[in-house]
Amino acid sequence: MGSAETPTTAVVPLGEPVTVAGQTYDTLTLHRCRTRHLLAMDLVKGETRKAAALFASMAGVPLPVIEELAVDDFARVGEAAAPLMGNSGWKALADAQRQAAAEASP
Repeated sequence: MGSAETPTTAVVPLGEPVTVAGQTYDTLTLHRCRTRHLLAMDLVKGETRKAAALFASMAGVPLPVIEELAVDDFARVGEAAAPLMGNSGWKALADAQRQAAAEASP
């Protein structure tokens, strides 16, 4: 059971549903971050892909689901994930947003 400060789940409605392997996703339910979710980041390269792997693991969906998200939906997932990661989540979110902005710059 979680503390009052840290929620255990967050439901993120997608502005643009995605279909992967014949399944359509219009919402993602993220669960509180566990060590196993962090370990999913070790399986991929690239800072943005690491964040995508983390979100996929937290949502219990295949990585291609997160890879197909619209950028605005990806950002909403990141914002919803941060509180589920406790105090370190907010720092990780800020770092990921800075990195994504740097990668998107020409």
